[in-house]
Amino acid sequence: MRTRPLLALVTVVLVIICGGVYALTRPLPSAGSEERRPASAEEVARSYLAAWEGGDLAAMERLAGGAPADLVERHRAFAEELGVESLTVTPGAIRLRGDRAAELPFEGVREVEDLGEWPFASTLRLAREDGEWKVAWAPETLHPALAGGGRLRIREIPAPQARLVTSSGARFPRDSGAEDYLAELRDGLLGEAAEEGEEDGEAAGLVLEAVEPGGGVRRLLGSEPPPAEDVRTTFSRRVQAAAARALDGVGRPAAIVAVESGTGEVLAVADRLGGRKAFLGLYPPGSTFKVVTGAALLSAGLTPDSPVSCPDSYSPPGGYPFRNASSVTALGETTLTRAFAVSCNTAFAERAVTGLQDGGLVRAAELFGFNRPLPGVPGRCGSIRAHTTGDELAADSFGQNSVEASPLCMALAAAAVESGHWHSPTMTRRRGEEEDRPLPPGVAEGLRTMMRAVVTEGSASGVPLPEGTAGKTGTAEAATGEHAWFVGYRDGVAFAVFVENGGSGAGTALPVAARFLRAL
Repeated sequence: MRTRPLLALVTVVLVIICGGVYALTRPLPSAGSEERRPASAEEVARSYLAAWEGGDLAAMERLAGGAPADLVERHRAFAEELGVESLTVTPGAIRLRGDRAAELPFEGVREVEDLGEWPFASTLRLAREDGEWKVAWAPETLHPALAGGGRLRIREIPAPQARLVTSSGARFPRDSGAEDYLAELRDGLLGEAAEEGEEDGEAAGLVLEAVEPGGGVRRLLGSEPPPAEDVRTTFSRRVQAAAARALDGVGRPAAIVAVESGTGEVLAVADRLGGRKAFLGLYPPGSTFKVVTGAALLSAGLTPDSPVSCPDSYSPPGGYPFRNASSVTALGETTLTRAFAVSCNTAFAERAVTGLQDGGLVRAAELFGFNRPLPGVPGRCGSIRAHTTGDELAADSFGQNSVEASPLCMALAAAAVESGHWHSPTMTRRRGEEEDRPLPPGVAEGLRTMMRAVVTEGSASGVPLPEGTAGKTGTAEAATGEHAWFVGYRDGVAFAVFVENGGSGAGTALPVAARFLRAL
């Protein structure tokens, strides 16, 4: 019985000895080392975010489980395409989903080139694989908008085009007939801005957008650029509206051009011809060209009261007979003013052949802008060739043969009569290469007398016009028919009315001019 306590004592002694031997013989841990244990979900998540913020893409790849082989390239491409310059992230609190899944919400701020700070919020999802936590990477880890095939893009917003307004700052009337001219003017102004060295995109905006899988677009960052400032033109809203409405109901292609007599500034262009033909189209001006021929005759020494002959027919030496329009009655001996007022072709043909053989008609036409480029606007004035026969000179004298003019050109001619100076046209207040050419002494005054007589006693007296109106009718023969013209001025507004294949000027263009003037 006494042997049992002895055995117990021996056993205890042996255990102590063995434990001491193990303690003395087991390897000692190295300095700074500790027992390895699996990292927690929170530690993995925070390590991933720290690596992302620091740009350590290799570390991110090691911490991600089941990530695509191009994970690093995706991150690089994302940053480069969107212009991401830096990233800061702030982790939230870990949320465990059982013992195999976890989530860590976080907030981030990216600094995007030219757009500034881009805040976003997302969630880092984790899963346990073989006893270790890994980040369950997906495209939406980069940004929630990438879920399900969505994408992000930087889009440039074009600078808003300058809105052209009238000289008072008011908008143009609806269906004004000036739309094509304003578009051309706007393009020209934008081109000038580029030539002056303004930086491309200075007024443009950038936006960061999320494009959803279904095609919807959400703006994430950026804003529209400020609206462009209105650009004032020389157009008068009142005159433009009057011109546009005067053409309403005209059954043929037609146009009205109005300019300020003292400056050449375009006040209105209502164009129903198409193709900006009110500025670019060249047509025989018919008897409205007698304004130019009258200027040539006055420059050659005639006066409004000079005697001229208005027969039924006139033939230049060795040439063909020229006749008046059927509506013109032969006057016999009369004055230059009376022949102008009734639009006597034979009187002007004879006086041109006898007094302008030295090229005086071409010189007068060039004073009024013919055969010259038009600075200031995209347009043409007109053309006339030097005559080689008396027949050519006779036909040119009343706006046929080689003579062609645009409605703009004839409005400028009327303006020169009222002001005494021919001004090249402009549609903006910018002054550049505009020309100012005075008419010879006595010419403008004489033409004013003659153009007033057209309205008071001549071919335009059949339609009531506002007091103070002066003008000239014209009917021009063309291959397609007869073009109708009326040009004139009143109170500083000079104008040309043109109706393509409209018949007689007095019968078609004059009533349109009356509607235009009454609306001013």
